[in-house]
Amino acid sequence: MMPTYFVLGLILNLMIQSAGWSQTNPPQPVGPVPSENQLRWQKMEYYAFIHFSINTYTDMAWGLGNEDPKLFNPTKLDCRQWARICKEAGMKGIIFTAKHHSGFCLWPSKYTDYSVKNVPWRNGKADIVRELSDACKEYGLKFGVYLSPWDRNHADYGKPEYITYFRNQLQELLTNYGDIFEVWFDGANGGSGYYGGANETRKIDSKTYYDWPNTYKLVRKLQPNIVIWNDGGDRADLRWVGTEAGYVGETNWSLLNATGDVPEQMLRHGVENGDTWVPGEVNTSIRPEWFYHEREDRKVKTLPQLMDLYYNSIGRNGTLLLNFPIMPNGLIHEKDEKAVQEFAKATKEAFAVNLAKNARATASHERGKNAAYDARKAIDADPESYWATDDAVRNASLTLRFVKPTAFNRFLVQEPIRLGQRVKSFTVEAFVDGNWKEIARQTTIGYKRILRFPTVEATQLRLTILDTKGPPLISNLAVYKAPLILTPPVVMRDQAGEIHIQPGDTESELYYTLDGSTPTAKTNRYTAPVKTGTGKVDLKAIAYNPSTKQSSIVSEEKFDVARTAWKILSADAKPAYQVLDGNPNTSWRQNKSQPMPADLVIDLGKEETLTGFRYLPAQNWWEESSIITHYQFEVSADKTNWKTVSEGEFPNIKNSPVWQTKSFGPTKARYIKLRALKNTQEGSASGYAEIDIITP
Repeated sequence: MMPTYFVLGLILNLMIQSAGWSQTNPPQPVGPVPSENQLRWQKMEYYAFIHFSINTYTDMAWGLGNEDPKLFNPTKLDCRQWARICKEAGMKGIIFTAKHHSGFCLWPSKYTDYSVKNVPWRNGKADIVRELSDACKEYGLKFGVYLSPWDRNHADYGKPEYITYFRNQLQELLTNYGDIFEVWFDGANGGSGYYGGANETRKIDSKTYYDWPNTYKLVRKLQPNIVIWNDGGDRADLRWVGTEAGYVGETNWSLLNATGDVPEQMLRHGVENGDTWVPGEVNTSIRPEWFYHEREDRKVKTLPQLMDLYYNSIGRNGTLLLNFPIMPNGLIHEKDEKAVQEFAKATKEAFAVNLAKNARATASHERGKNAAYDARKAIDADPESYWATDDAVRNASLTLRFVKPTAFNRFLVQEPIRLGQRVKSFTVEAFVDGNWKEIARQTTIGYKRILRFPTVEATQLRLTILDTKGPPLISNLAVYKAPLILTPPVVMRDQAGEIHIQPGDTESELYYTLDGSTPTAKTNRYTAPVKTGTGKVDLKAIAYNPSTKQSSIVSEEKFDVARTAWKILSADAKPAYQVLDGNPNTSWRQNKSQPMPADLVIDLGKEETLTGFRYLPAQNWWEESSIITHYQFEVSADKTNWKTVSEGEFPNIKNSPVWQTKSFGPTKARYIKLRALKNTQEGSASGYAEIDIITP
């Protein structure tokens, strides 16, 4: 007699087959597909970068390699604070700058003296990599390491011997600190440095010098479950997206070609017919720069800016790697902590209720009569199930019918990327007042795509796949109504000294103060440019929605003396005054025929006491070749006798074209000269969006 469980299994199998539910003939992969390591990484979505090094104590973007190790003194260092903040923020891991370009190591590497083992702090017994690795384990976070290939301290950099040193340190990091989910190799390679006392400029070929194929083999041998990020050499598991501004292209293929150069436009968008799976990681900082600078305490990204990061990275088939700059005391600043806590709360609220959950899903096409791939699989909350069509189909639609008229302003859709990325274009429509209304038209989907649009109330929603690389597959479709978040106003001061406040939307009223106090709906209402005279101004402003009684985060700008009387002496072209107009979106480029060095000379109109200057490069990506990377800043009382008060480089300025601030001792002058010694592209004209001075 057959066992009861065998008979029941046989009957159930016959029932499934008779109902046409057999999962035979499943969809086949289309194009390259991700590895298991890449899949695990993609599902993390959001994790932290932490930048901390010796240059934290010199207020520089990059260390030069000659900083005294005794400067390193994080008296309140607490890696558990870092991990707690990241966990509470909803992050899934931390990547730590174990060694940045200065060469200073935050673990006691046995291959160099330039590390925490030779600092007075903790009597040279510290290992910050160990402390952070342990903290990540405690808080359930994955741990990753950043090891800069460029080392401005090491005497052998640029020689074959350095590669052995580099791999020895890599082996230390990937052997002694548990599981490592990602290793990060920065794309900055070669340039000026200390180099063991040589104090010279060294150039290398980043594609060949590090012998990346064998370096990758070492990495994968030591950490089989790792993913590799590298912008400087052979194709890694992940790609840079061509900017550090916090976004990837609206069209974003997770593909590149295994060989060949990659223009930055391709980094932003991927390659539709690429032969290798190389998804995009969006790396950006919660402040303008990567390392901590006290002057940026009022420049922490606002909630609307952080939400933009989310929708422009995770919402565009990427991941978000958000950086915390550690303060000299060894802690994350409370403003950074508060910002990511608000960010976590806002994203949770935005995606709290999936309005598609109780809708009825139907499709224009399904894979035969196979219920394993019907429309309901797109809304069943199972990430491994999916709606599919027959192999010949390239155009199909999914429709949701709501129980009652439903208001929504967010649309989320995912493909089962185990089987490749397929969708090339699609539309989203809402059925309003008996008619279909198109609310979005877009291109790629990939792991996750989230669209934002004004709130619409509808009885149905339709996703139409217009074109694909294979039969369309959708694993998840969701609809949400996110709360309104007011965008803080943008504040500028023109050359005449007048303040302009621009709203982030058309429904809000603007209010401001000039005395440093917090604005409310009872303070000054902005209706026209504010005349402020020629002195310094501390302005704060908010957007206020009278119908909801809701206020935005405060925008704050501290303006130095007005540039009313300034005159540009080194250029006769009227457009040159765009560097003084207060608008970061306008720019001026010097005559391309003018050889280096190129000077911008300005008459301040009267003698001022200067303690520094600021330079903002052009903000358009097509002007990045004009960005000044190396400079001299000179001052004069009579326009004849000049004194150099500052010179050097603007580190990482091409990838992070934010305000560059340089300080020097108090100096009286009427004339200033910013001399461009080198641009991001040799032979290109020097460009400027804004220039300003700093006074006591």
